[in-house]
Amino acid sequence: MKCEEHLEIFENGFEDGKFNLKIEYYGKNARRVLLAVIFELYSPIYGTDYVYPFECAKEFWGVYMEPSEIVPENLNLSKPKFITRPLIDKAKSLLNEIEAPEEIKKSLDIETSEIYKFKEGLLVIGRNFLIDGGKKILFVFNKPHARELLIKYLRR
Repeated sequence: MKCEEHLEIFENGFEDGKFNLKIEYYGKNARRVLLAVIFELYSPIYGTDYVYPFECAKEFWGVYMEPSEIVPENLNLSKPKFITRPLIDKAKSLLNEIEAPEEIKKSLDIETSEIYKFKEGLLVIGRNFLIDGGKKILFVFNKPHARELLIKYLRR
């Protein structure tokens, strides 16, 4: 569904021509995270009172969310001292638990990704993907800066 001249919303993600950004998710529902990202992208253009692309995406996805709920969170990621083989294996196992197309899973490089431990589970950050192990969600994107956008809103 077109929500703005450049913004296309689909069942598990969005593609934006204005910012040349495409984000898809697999696993559990992550639409609230994507809504927060859309709001952040478009609020400088539309203002914060009524962000049309955000409202359109909310309606398409059937998600109730107020702009006041969109508060970025600082996760304070600190690199672990060592990335061990068991940690990499655990990250790979986590990826296998998430329902996603095999060609996408095979394209992800877990070996060179950053892996963080949280009490909710692992957070695996690669060049073009992010895995939230606590919620069992895989985000796949085309621009590395999408990582920072997603990380701010992972706890939605």
